[in-house]
Amino acid sequence: MASFVHPTAEVDPRAKIGEGCRIWHHAQVREGATLGDECILGKGAYVDAYVRIGSRCKLQNYACVYRGTTLEDGVFVGPAAVIANDRYPRAVTPDGALKRDDDWEVGESLVEYGAAIGARAVVLPGVRIGRWALVAAGAVVTRDVPAFAIVAGNPARVRGWACMCATPLDEHLRCPRCGRQFERLPEGGIAPLEALA
Repeated sequence: MASFVHPTAEVDPRAKIGEGCRIWHHAQVREGATLGDECILGKGAYVDAYVRIGSRCKLQNYACVYRGTTLEDGVFVGPAAVIANDRYPRAVTPDGALKRDDDWEVGESLVEYGAAIGARAVVLPGVRIGRWALVAAGAVVTRDVPAFAIVAGNPARVRGWACMCATPLDEHLRCPRCGRQFERLPEGGIAPLEALA
């Protein structure tokens, strides 16, 4: 299936775009970026140079994903959410010169399979967001997020657990919507009782 790129979008010819992608108004995909199959980039979404995005990911309007970020398959990035890459940002060096690419260190972040980042959330560099985790709207993620965790606040903290269908689990770690049952792991976190697809 052919991809669709809106005439106002800017996709660098050195980017790799998978089949069936839809890239909407004013979105930008920089050089060396990779998008898997069937991704959707909303209006004004920004994908920085060399970002790696898996298949069936959705970046909503004005989401910004910066260099050093990897999104596995099925990741959702909400409207105006930002995945940053510079933990110690400055425009200039200590002597006042404009910083260049070699004047800073790219922080790498990983968002694992099926995770979702809510609207206007900020993910700081060097963070790993686990499979199927759910980052609440407006959260500021400063440290790793366990698989299936729901995190909220500034700084983001675990507030509960989410099913693969995104519904919060009850106190028995059961999903009230689809009925999936989870269990606590000895090392912390949770996992579904049945094997993941």
